[in-house]
Amino acid sequence: MSNPVLKLENVTMQFGGVVAVDNLSMEVGEGEIVALIGPNGAGKTTAFNVVTGVYAPTNGCLYLDGKPYLCEHPTGRAKHDYLGSDAEKFAGKPTLRKTPDQITKMGLARTFQNIRLFGNLTVFENVLIAKHMHAKGGFLAATFHLNGKEEARMRREAMELLEIVGLAELKDETASNLPYGQQRRLEIARALATDPRLLILDEPAAGMNPQETVELTEFIREIREQFNLSILLIEHHMNLVMGISDRIYVLEFGKLIAEGIPEAVQMDQRVIDAYLGVDLDA
Repeated sequence: MSNPVLKLENVTMQFGGVVAVDNLSMEVGEGEIVALIGPNGAGKTTAFNVVTGVYAPTNGCLYLDGKPYLCEHPTGRAKHDYLGSDAEKFAGKPTLRKTPDQITKMGLARTFQNIRLFGNLTVFENVLIAKHMHAKGGFLAATFHLNGKEEARMRREAMELLEIVGLAELKDETASNLPYGQQRRLEIARALATDPRLLILDEPAAGMNPQETVELTEFIREIREQFNLSILLIEHHMNLVMGISDRIYVLEFGKLIAEGIPEAVQMDQRVIDAYLGVDLDA
């Protein structure tokens, strides 16, 4: 794949004596929807936490639009206790540790399995806060309201975004009062307000009923086209995964056991065994 938006190169995440992600390499291409799946405890959320800078990898490098933004290798005591692969592979590369907010400004936005809206704020205010990620005015300008044009621009763009995602009529509604499906849509809208190149969705269909899941699937397709996004998602709902993904990676006990188009992954015996024979169409 040429010019992937996101690339993980031999990424390992070790906690004490537990290797949660083991030598993971994967890519998300321009405009792709890619799913990361696996049984509970496979290391999917840990991988997402590494990608978004919540954890610094124990070993490996990550790239956004070809530029490294996280790179680590084990040294000292950590090297002595290291249980993963390729301990020396990245020893010659400089250590890079971008923080989650820096990574967001680079163009990577994330939602969470458990919705994390500002429940006491309105729908509009939730999106406007995210717009401030790229505000051009400094602290003093914001404090003394010296940049009215900038604030007006952000308010206009926040409203335009709510129109696009179908929440404009609810702009003054308190976020916590929204039905679950609309809260999920608002969380995605807030992520979109940061102007991402890559959108990471952590179990977006969790807790949804079948109709909400169908609507979410179509919504994800629409925002991919509307915003020219690449999307990486974790999801246990296999109908959604198989119906929306261009490619799929499968983890088991932190290791990559399969990758490919949905049809091929669905028939892979290693994947079937990892799910203990569960029908992947379920």
